[in-house]
Amino acid sequence: MNYPCEKQSLPLVSVIIPAYNAEQFVERTLNSVLNQTYQKLEVIVIDDGSHDRTAEIVSEIAHRDDRVILLHQPNSGVAAARNLGIQHSRGEFIAPIDADDLWHPENIAKQVHCFANSNSNVGLVYSWSLDIDEHDLPTGETHAAQVEGNVYLTLLCHYFLANASASLIRRNCLQKVGSYNCQFKKQNAQGCEDWDFYLRVAEQFEFRSVPEFLVGYRKIQHSMSCNYSSMASSHTLMLQLIRSRHPEIPALIYRLSSSSFYMYLARQSEQQGDYQSTLSWLQKALETDWLISSLRTELYTLSIKVFLRSKFQAVTSSSKLSYHFSKQLKRENGRSSSDEKLTFNFNPKKLNQSKSTLEILLHKFLSILALKLRVKNQKFQNRLSYKKVL
Repeated sequence: MNYPCEKQSLPLVSVIIPAYNAEQFVERTLNSVLNQTYQKLEVIVIDDGSHDRTAEIVSEIAHRDDRVILLHQPNSGVAAARNLGIQHSRGEFIAPIDADDLWHPENIAKQVHCFANSNSNVGLVYSWSLDIDEHDLPTGETHAAQVEGNVYLTLLCHYFLANASASLIRRNCLQKVGSYNCQFKKQNAQGCEDWDFYLRVAEQFEFRSVPEFLVGYRKIQHSMSCNYSSMASSHTLMLQLIRSRHPEIPALIYRLSSSSFYMYLARQSEQQGDYQSTLSWLQKALETDWLISSLRTELYTLSIKVFLRSKFQAVTSSSKLSYHFSKQLKRENGRSSSDEKLTFNFNPKKLNQSKSTLEILLHKFLSILALKLRVKNQKFQNRLSYKKVL
């Protein structure tokens, strides 16, 4: 997507990249950012006390492209790193991306275009994303929510954005909702800082989506996104903070959020081949809310997968899908997986039809529930007057 107007008239987008021991992927991430068709960017990389060649690699790229700025801090966690980057940024929009994720070349252009065609109360635009492995190839797991408008309760129940690299945020949002919460790391509970931040944005602003797969979300073993115990603690802490601010929200919503999150951790554990943890998270989901969890088909499919894999090392449909995508990418692109630009060559709507339908039904149910809530604070009641915008 190219813009006919002068580059100087376009809004500046500040890309914020926290990086800790990211030498394996940070160059690929920066290449995907610098190769955006939307060129009016400043790219701020925060070296969070790395012990590897992260800072050296970023410095070399910064010498070649003056849009790249390298900052340093002692290891303080992803929230503190993002806050430092935002403090030094000048853009009208903030675009977070993790140091191992990838963007399609048109991601920022399409998000800015979505903002340009939305009202001023829209504070965040998100793109669809898919999980990729260490070779930049899709694993088969996709994230394609179709939820827009006032999304607070839906987002509380289900982190439909899936990751921090999928969003573009209007800068003036931060003046109202504050910065990323650094207390999670201090309590050894990292993993939900982004979710917590987006919930505070959703309290004040509307969300819009770009319904295209434009983000590659890296999922590899030993990454922070695979530290599931820390993520569970982080989720519990996040809910405690929300309960203290909004005791009027029914307990059902908090149980639904916890059971859904435990189910997510079970699915991730199964994909990593940790079958004991898979069963443990499934048990936690049932203990949190046995009725809702027992209605989820995923409870039974995961249990069957764990049984089959542990007994027969069966090949799951997700691994077949990953293999199919790998062959397709190599065949159609005719280049190695380490090339600078990321291309997605499949039909996302077909793959995510059932998931999107469930998310729409959940959003409609929560819309009705929100209208029935008796909230003393009229301002918050207005924010919870949800309506479906698709």
